[in-house]
Amino acid sequence: MLPMQPNISFDDPTPVERPMKSAILRGFRLKCPNCGAGPMMRSYLKTRDTCAVCGEELFHHRADDGPAYMTILVVGHILAPMILIVFTIFRPDPLIMAVLFSVGFSALALVLLPRFKGMFVAIQWSRRMHGFGGGSQNSDGI
Repeated sequence: MLPMQPNISFDDPTPVERPMKSAILRGFRLKCPNCGAGPMMRSYLKTRDTCAVCGEELFHHRADDGPAYMTILVVGHILAPMILIVFTIFRPDPLIMAVLFSVGFSALALVLLPRFKGMFVAIQWSRRMHGFGGGSQNSDGI
């Protein structure tokens, strides 16, 4: 299929600006940062090589440890104050609190991790990083 909106104009050597805000929102929804319609992931954390709708190549990304770091940072900053509030107001048994907050941490981390990965891929796409530039490079960077 042909892309819905081409990102490179062959008449003009300067590439078309890619909006970061809409790309990040599409990445958070686990959609293609280019068209916003095709799914970005083929499984829990595996990205598709290309978008099924617009054909945008997604295999260039280098998300590495960034999504895991952001997930731990965000979930920790959400749940740490909640632990303090719940303990000071309700004074539950420490074992019950440990079990409940462990389950809450795990569930929230499992929900946010693929979304943060989608955001990292979308940021790299919008800034033309790591081969997302649309030039004549192949997958080996040559």
